[in-house]
Amino acid sequence: MSNLIEVKNVSLKSRTSTRIENINITINIGDHIALLGKSSAGKTTLLNIINGSLRPTTGEVILYGKDISECSNKTKQKIGSLWQDLRLVEELTVGQNINCGALGRRSVGWAIANLFGQIDYHECAQCLSAVGLSNNIINSNVEKLSSGEKKRVAIARLLRQECDLIVADEPLSNLDPTLITTILKILLGEQHDHSLSIAPTSIISLHRPELIDKFNRVIGLKEGNIVIDSDTKNASKIEISKLYC
Repeated sequence: MSNLIEVKNVSLKSRTSTRIENINITINIGDHIALLGKSSAGKTTLLNIINGSLRPTTGEVILYGKDISECSNKTKQKIGSLWQDLRLVEELTVGQNINCGALGRRSVGWAIANLFGQIDYHECAQCLSAVGLSNNIINSNVEKLSSGEKKRVAIARLLRQECDLIVADEPLSNLDPTLITTILKILLGEQHDHSLSIAPTSIISLHRPELIDKFNRVIGLKEGNIVIDSDTKNASKIEISKLYC
């Protein structure tokens, strides 16, 4: 496998606490990683360091062989993030929000046009279809959608981004079992719509260890430290249970 991103000796500390400490991870193209641990374990912190939105106190993150802080915005766009708060622009329509995923690949003129009306309707409709939503909502304001619909629009925006790595923070919370299956297939690159570019690599934080058999690798955090990093088939259920003690 080829290295996509490396986390080297990364720690994030404040005067009063250590959020993560001495983290070393290599994410290879084709990895689908389940990130496990309690709410205070440091999962969100680690994901935010991986996607470059948070800078570590010590250590470095290497993306395609270069420190992520020195990468161009175009290169950083190869990492697609799904945040817990989704970060949709509720004053914009569904279609405009989905198109925000393509901003890194488009001109300033295209971005301005997107603010003033629906463009690239077909591409937006494809992304909506992939997440199980009707194109009838493309021109609806996001603020009018349910929480589950908003989450799917955020995932449709990820599909529009055409990224190489998906970093997702608790994407399956508050979803029904059928929708969990659909969303996992998308995030793990099992979507069969070949007209869409699905990221071949992902790291996804979960509160549901029973889902790790869908992944090929599991990383477990406890009190800011990695205590598990193994192929899913070799992960001990006892070790995983200890993450939550």
